Amino acid sequence: MPDYPIPQDDETIALRLVGWIVADSVRAERMLSLTGLEPGALRTGLSDPATLGALMDFVINHEPDLLACAEALDVKPASLVAARERLGQ
Repeated sequence: MPDYPIPQDDETIALRLVGWIVADSVRAERMLSLTGLEPGALRTGLSDPATLGALMDFVINHEPDLLACAEALDVKPASLVAARERLGQ
């Protein structure tokens, strides 16, 4: 874990993004399959910037998901990308 705090706004965006992923069972299953995460590891990893970053990458790297997630969260796609970049610092 990095020795700096995740900016609250970015962490909030990341957690909302995770909520969007798991709200749809098909999307959640695809995420678990592609990331290799187990449900328990997902739950315990929600405070880990690396896990949040991987979940953000899952959405950002698939344009239809990026656009749908941004719309659902009422943010611009670029805001999701920028939050992800800051999490990776």
